[in-house]
Amino acid sequence: MAITLDGHNLSIENVVQVARENEKIDIHPEAMKRIQKCRDLLEDKIKKREIMYGVNTGIGELSEVVLTQEQVEQYQRFLIYSHAAGYGKPLPIEVVRAAILSRINCHCHGHSGLRPVVVETLKEILNKGVTPVVCEKGSVGACGDLSPMAQMALVPMGEGEAFYKGERLPAKKAMERAGIPTIVYEARDGLATINGSNMIVGLGCLEVHDAARWIKNSEIAAAMTLEVLNANMKAYDERLHKVRGYPGAMECSENVRNITNGSQLLAQKGKKVQDSYSLRSTPQVVGAARDALKWARYMMEIELNSAADNPTFFPDEELVLTGANFQGTPMAFALELLGMAITTVCVLSERRTNRLMNPHLSMGLPAFLTKGAGMFSGLMLSQYTAGALICESRILSHPAATGSIPAAADQEDFVSMGWTTALKTQQIIDNAQAVLGIEFMAGAQAVDFRQPLKPSKGAQAAYDVIRKYVEHLEEDRPLFDDINKLKEVVESNEILKAVEEATGPLK
Repeated sequence: MAITLDGHNLSIENVVQVARENEKIDIHPEAMKRIQKCRDLLEDKIKKREIMYGVNTGIGELSEVVLTQEQVEQYQRFLIYSHAAGYGKPLPIEVVRAAILSRINCHCHGHSGLRPVVVETLKEILNKGVTPVVCEKGSVGACGDLSPMAQMALVPMGEGEAFYKGERLPAKKAMERAGIPTIVYEARDGLATINGSNMIVGLGCLEVHDAARWIKNSEIAAAMTLEVLNANMKAYDERLHKVRGYPGAMECSENVRNITNGSQLLAQKGKKVQDSYSLRSTPQVVGAARDALKWARYMMEIELNSAADNPTFFPDEELVLTGANFQGTPMAFALELLGMAITTVCVLSERRTNRLMNPHLSMGLPAFLTKGAGMFSGLMLSQYTAGALICESRILSHPAATGSIPAAADQEDFVSMGWTTALKTQQIIDNAQAVLGIEFMAGAQAVDFRQPLKPSKGAQAAYDVIRKYVEHLEEDRPLFDDINKLKEVVESNEILKAVEEATGPLK
């Protein structure tokens, strides 16, 4: 069933449906009326020769240059040409689709001043699967994601390139094959199409969605490790977390209790009075990541349903206001925190993996989880890989959002660099999937060494999925294929789905 856009009710889950699952969209009739009403105001002001930024003036440092009526007709095309100045490989199709969706939803407020035909064309591009080829880099995250959005905006004109049914084609050919008429941008149309941080919010929404599932996977990996190390589960007692009060910690500890319920491994004697921090701090650390994720979701969904444009038109008041609603800083801060949170949880995962490998810390497990330590090195080097990934993610956790470099001859003298934040947060998440894959591999190997004792239903469900893809390590073999496979398995959420089938939904 098509998702109807009205400017106000779009969720992160809707973004995933459209961007990844190719769900169709409609535009609410009332939204189309608002778009037309706003356009009527703009055309009236053009007739009256009122000066409006980006309509009959240049932009940035050139905003004081007033255009003639003849220049206004051509300006929007040249604006798109000049701004399509990106660099690098094409962005994934899902990211560009998410950005287009968020831009359409912005226009549904009726504050942008563009013609309805532009919005309809963008809708058709989404619904018929024409995806502009957009370079990965070039946005500074203020005045919107101008460079990538301009590449997107070429396609409705039949210029640039697009992906269509698995082919990379000249945009005009892709539009023809999809049966979508091309358009000519008129006054305001081009700038209204690009003047928002929609690449940031599009990718950011996908990242929030993926991070939520990754955090649950991290709790499953932690639970498996806790079981094979016969952890003292007092650290997960509900009462302990209630007295401190953080919602994320209460959710995490409840999930771990549910996953580990009924474990024979945890029923053994010989527990430590108090485990190491990496075993008993999981609710506090993962819980903090959960709370950070909630804030990131909150910020993304505000932006997703915002009227983020410049200038902003108010038809009921016959008013035009210029400002900076394109500014990407609110999302940049949210995604910086998300990346930092995921990196920190990865550190916890690696420290638990280390305890599984180290015979001095592993509660009787063989060194590096191999029977033939000395002749064999077992899983030793997988921990190196986790360490290398975490080192990279720590570097990527350095904020881009403090890295403003002025642009446009200092007219745009503060920029958010929020797109850089979004790109590096994506790499952090990608690394994080592999870090968990390594802990899962070690956890499954440790379960084998604890037989005949049985893990919990939750851990067993995770184990069964892992063993579909990675065999027990009896003798040393190259591990790179196993690690890459398990990274994909974690990313696919197959382990999460299997555990939830065994234990019920996780928080």
